[in-house]
Amino acid sequence: MEQLAKRAISGDEQAILSLLEHYEETLYRTAYAYLRNEQDALDAMQELAYRAFKKIHQVKEPAYINTWLVRVLINICLDIKKKRVEYVPDYAEPSYEQKTDFEILDMISGLSEQEQQVIFLKYVEQRTNKEIASVQNIPEGTVKSRVHHALKKLKLLFGQGGTD
Repeated sequence: MEQLAKRAISGDEQAILSLLEHYEETLYRTAYAYLRNEQDALDAMQELAYRAFKKIHQVKEPAYINTWLVRVLINICLDIKKKRVEYVPDYAEPSYEQKTDFEILDMISGLSEQEQQVIFLKYVEQRTNKEIASVQNIPEGTVKSRVHHALKKLKLLFGQGGTD
């Protein structure tokens, strides 16, 4: 994979396509988890492909090509989220035992962007603190701190029944 990354960084378009195809499933899951909308996730993937062709030469270390792709994709997802306004209907609140994935996602959306990112990368993408630090370009201690604070907030939100 590292040889393919080296070729891609040097401008080999076929190598760039091969890299994107190799990581496509993981990248799409990341985009979908961030955006929770199939069309937006596909738009993010398309924008990622465009940016990869334009800027992959900026990657300094071929071993971190996946990290670079994820970082670019997260930035694209954040841009898309900023541009859209979501309508969320106000339905009756289910009991404590009936928390759904949607409610958990709603609670996560009550966290700051930084906290949402570390929770997503840690618990959805199953990344290590070291990998998260690399993706976000922050110290590993900061990752641990953000995870701790985010989990603390989620416990409070879960006990209150949401972000209302």
